[in-house]
Amino acid sequence: MIKRAIIIVLDGFGVGELPDANKYGDQGSNTLKGIYEKCKPKIPNMKKLGLYNIEGIGIPEKEEKTIGSYGKLAEKSVGKNSPVGHWEISGHITNPGFTTYPKAFPQEMIEEFKEKTGIKDILCNEVGSGTEILKRYGEEHIKTGYPIIYTSADSVFQIAAHEDIIPVQELYKICKIARQILNKPEYNVGTVIARPFIGTTSKNFTRTYNRKDFESDTFGKTMLDIISQNGKEVISIGKIEDLFSLRGITSNYHTQGNEDGIEKTIQEIKKNTEGLIFTNLVDTDMLYGHRNDVEGYSKALEYFDSKLPEIMKNMKETDMLIITSDHGNDPTTPSTDHSREYIPMLVYGKEIKEDVNVGIRDTYADISATVLDILGLEKLKNGESFKEGILK
Repeated sequence: MIKRAIIIVLDGFGVGELPDANKYGDQGSNTLKGIYEKCKPKIPNMKKLGLYNIEGIGIPEKEEKTIGSYGKLAEKSVGKNSPVGHWEISGHITNPGFTTYPKAFPQEMIEEFKEKTGIKDILCNEVGSGTEILKRYGEEHIKTGYPIIYTSADSVFQIAAHEDIIPVQELYKICKIARQILNKPEYNVGTVIARPFIGTTSKNFTRTYNRKDFESDTFGKTMLDIISQNGKEVISIGKIEDLFSLRGITSNYHTQGNEDGIEKTIQEIKKNTEGLIFTNLVDTDMLYGHRNDVEGYSKALEYFDSKLPEIMKNMKETDMLIITSDHGNDPTTPSTDHSREYIPMLVYGKEIKEDVNVGIRDTYADISATVLDILGLEKLKNGESFKEGILK
């Protein structure tokens, strides 16, 4: 009998464009295939679990018999970012979506931000890549002390500040004020992101792991709520705590990148808990997808794959492992934004059948439907369980 689910999200790891990708400008995106064709990553453990056997993956290296169940899931939510992706995995579908600002933020929003925070002025207010914006505005920020405000293709209000100019805790306070402003229906911004950085010149500015996301709290009931309300543990590792505003979470661990996140996940697996371990590994998205660093992305996949045997070895007989993602972020396309893609799903455990293809699922919420079904808990309205197909 399965008593604990372990969900590991490889952030930004898509497996091919969704049918509506054209609405997002993401035609042709396929994160996994693009990396495979450029770098041929050595990921034998995910391959054994069935990664290359997923329908329509476009990679010829199939396993004759996989050691796990596998499939891919479509996104029903409007959007293609981490909050809506994780919420949908957990049973909440976002529709309508949040407002995006393809021509930057309106002046009245910026004026209200300045008034409420007491900040004299801001820099930038553009749509663009954070790393490029730091190169252009970072030195001016150090001279003036004004925060750098920018957005992307997602519904995000990003505030960048040097840690020596605006201390991290002060930046968080500014973000909390911004969060209150941007909750207004006329603004409807999904995420406020604190983007601290360090360095001395445009040549060496580096964003730090002190990033913090301040999400809209408009998401409905999720599997985290149900699991924790039933007296079981919900352990969040990485940015999960921010994405769910700590709701439904019983223990949370901030991480300093993928290696730290993997080690903390292994530590939690070793404990005798029941419920859910929910991990986000952010580097694939933050460090490599957004910077179109194909080689770096490939190496990050290889590192995670090399740790899979240790993860699997430490699993209890009553554990179920699900490896998945939240959206795409194809580093082989010109875009540096997220991409609207299917996400993979690999399922493993002593009680999980081998070599089962669960097919192409209609929504990410099938994951939460299955987890809740297997744990014998209340079902949510979204998603269909595939429990019967994968349990021994």
